[in-house]
Amino acid sequence: MSHMKKLEELLTKSVIPDINDRLDEIFEEIADNKEASDDAKEEIEELREFKADLEDVLEDIKNGDMDEEEAKELVEDIQMAQRNDDEDFGFVEED
Repeated sequence: MSHMKKLEELLTKSVIPDINDRLDEIFEEIADNKEASDDAKEEIEELREFKADLEDVLEDIKNGDMDEEEAKELVEDIQMAQRNDDEDFGFVEED
């Protein structure tokens, strides 16, 4: 399996669903508490931005704007983060 296909599978079957699950958990907590803490608001914003970035990666794969080496690096980062239970999957926020 190509690294791009593996990356696409990881994102669509694992990473993005995990983000959606966490967003659902936060929204349930907000509904239970009838208000959103600043921490919850910040986490929602960060998760939405991260999800958008991952969707951009999927679009790059679809459009052929990513090479195998870049895909391989991202797959390795995600797999390492999943083993370490790293919430941001090893991605570094760009300035």
